Amino acid sequence: MPNRGSNVHLSNWPPTPRGYFGIGAERMSKALNLGNLMRSAHGFGASFTFTIGATYQALEAVADTSKGRNHLPHYNWNGLEEMALPAGCQLVGVELIEEAIDLPSFRHPIRAAYVLGPELGSLSPPLVEKCDYIVKIPTRFCVNVAMAGAIVMYDRVKSLARFADRPIRVGGPDAKA
Repeated sequence: MPNRGSNVHLSNWPPTPRGYFGIGAERMSKALNLGNLMRSAHGFGASFTFTIGATYQALEAVADTSKGRNHLPHYNWNGLEEMALPAGCQLVGVELIEEAIDLPSFRHPIRAAYVLGPELGSLSPPLVEKCDYIVKIPTRFCVNVAMAGAIVMYDRVKSLARFADRPIRVGGPDAKA
């Protein structure tokens, strides 16, 4: 029987991709969703989190049990005009629109900020215009904003960090015939 948890104790786990990223949302209204997004961002190695036009403060993000706000900066921008990303950081919108790039086919920028729409809406047209890229998650309908963020961060780590290739057979890299 394989030891399924053995990798988590290695000193080089998890593999970390080159570059940096931040993740946030526009017009977020639910503190639990922000807390969940912040916890996932912390776990996936984000450099910062942010909100644009949120209706509450980050300190209300009670679902962030990893206390990500103590480990990475969080920016609360009142509006798009206040948004200030690091030089060279590309803005990637996450939105389920026809012209968006399919996430599994997207090459992530080395320096990126991912922005999600609000719980009950879409990214604003001015924010879509500001984005360098728009990607979509291959789902039939929109998923929870915090879940969408976790999917995008997983895809970034999977595509930019060094992992063994997936085997042809079912199982892990050491699968027996």
